Parts: sequence; C-alpha cells; structure tokens
Amino acid sequence: MSSDFISNGWSVFVAAATILGLVFCVVLLVIASRRKVMANDNTTGHTWDEDLRELNNPLPRWWMGLFVITVVFAGAYLALYPGLGSAEGTLKWSSTGQYQAEQEKARAALNEVYAKFAGMPAEQLAGNTQAMGIGERLFANNCATCHGSDAKGSKGFPNLTDADWLYGGAHETIVETIAKGRIGQMPPMGAAVGSADDVRNLAHYVLSLSGSPHNSVSAQLGKAKFGACAACHGADGKGNQALGAPNLTDKIWLHGWGEEAVVSIINNGKTNQMPAHAERLSPEQVRVLGAYVWSLSNGAGKSVTR
Repeated sequence: MSSDFISNGWSVFVAAATILGLVFCVVLLVIASRRKVMANDNTTGHTWDEDLRELNNPLPRWWMGLFVITVVFAGAYLALYPGLGSAEGTLKWSSTGQYQAEQEKARAALNEVYAKFAGMPAEQLAGNTQAMGIGERLFANNCATCHGSDAKGSKGFPNLTDADWLYGGAHETIVETIAKGRIGQMPPMGAAVGSADDVRNLAHYVLSLSGSPHNSVSAQLGKAKFGACAACHGADGKGNQALGAPNLTDKIWLHGWGEEAVVSIINNGKTNQMPAHAERLSPEQVRVLGAYVWSLSNGAGKSVTR
C-alpha cells in the first residue's frame, strides 16, 4: 500500500520552503539596510502621549555583515549537501554513505585482526589470549542478555558452562547455532499420552530417569506411556542431538523441574528460539565467539567476567 508521505511533492515542498525562507531573510536585510531616519533627532517621527518618541537605531554594520555571511553560508551548504528535499547536493554526501564507509573502514581493520585466527582449531583459539579477549567482548555484547554475564543461563536459557548441549557441543555446531539460530519445539503430547492421570504418571517416570524426587508407583505406571516420547528423546531418554531433543536422564532442567513443570510441558508443549546472528556478526567474529563459548564448557580460555 502506498503512502501519501512518500512522494516527490513533499520533496518539492521542503525545497521551496527552505529557499523561500532564505529569500525572506535577504529581503529583510535589504529593507533594514535602506531604512532612513525620518527626523533630524534620530527618531522615526512617531510620537505618543505628547512626548514619547520612537527612536531609530539601525543594526550595526558588523551585525548586518554576520547575517549576510549566514545566508551565504546556508546557500553554499545547500548547494554542496542534501538539504533541499531529495536533492543530493554536488558532493553527493549522505549519512548512509558515510556510515557505510566507516563500516567498511572498521571491517578492513578487523579483518587484519581476525586474519591471525584463520585456520586455528577451537583448542588453539581457546588458548589464544587475544582471541578469547575478543570472544569475551562479543559474548558480553551479543549473548549475555539471555545467557547471563556468567554464561550460566537461567530458566529457558541454556547454561553454556556445562557439558549439556541440545544440538552437540562441537565448535562447528556452536558456530552454526550462533550464525543460523535454533528453534526448539516440544509439541503438546497430553492427548497422545492419555488421561490426566496418565500424564502425571508419565511425569513421574520422566523424573525417575534422572533420579529426581518422584513417586515410584506412579513412575512404574507411567513407564508404558513413555513410548509417546521415545521417538524424540530415545527409548533410554538420553535425547537426540540431531533433533535438539533434551537428555532426560541428567538433572539439567531448562524450563524448570518438578512434577508440575513436567506435567505442564507434556500438556502444553514448549517452543524456544535462539536468534540468528549472521547478519550482526561477520563469519570471523562468529568463529571466534564460537570458540569462546566452546571454551566455557571445555575448561579452556578466559572465564567470563561477572
């Protein structure tokens, strides 16, 4: 749908208003410079209340000169730079162009830095102080908002310092996750499991897989219902990294643990999204950041600043 605000008419209006404003200033200057004293005593000849007279005190010449310089400067500026609507100006300057030029300059400078790390495996990058310093700053600027300044995450946001990886903890996999993002989805399974009691029994069985507090009788009853979950989490409940299905046999609960939390997820499902960063970070930055994240769970590199 088109908009009335996106048309050449507005550009013409802005240009005309600007030019007319400058012309009006020039006219005022000319009128003021030609104003004559109408009486020999430096008054305009106007008198009120018998003896109240209006004096004529023209602007000093140097002040008039400043106004003239201002108008000339404005005219030159508008000729050189964009200011008359959509006119580009003779210098073809734009804030977008300047921003892009500065970005290119910064990118060229960064390329020299990242060139040192090209071809280095994750283990070598994790041992490189400069690479880890860059990775730490990239983490603080792009990842800490969700995963925390200590990278230990919170409810719904994975802990990056343990060895529990939904999609695998290899450097290449982490780089792919940072660049492309992830969408983890657990579909609602309540209807497939059965009744409310069946769901609750299954929840106790899931809790039993990790040795979490549970009702053993309910867990035995729920074991037969685990078949609805095995397609993703595996028959042994240890998950599937190809699908991003969590390991249910450890005590790491991304969305909260306990009977009610598990029952809620079985009934309602859960969708989690890790945004893609390929448009924000260059491939070299993603690679160094990936090595830094890899180092957090592999005992190498710098620790995250708290």
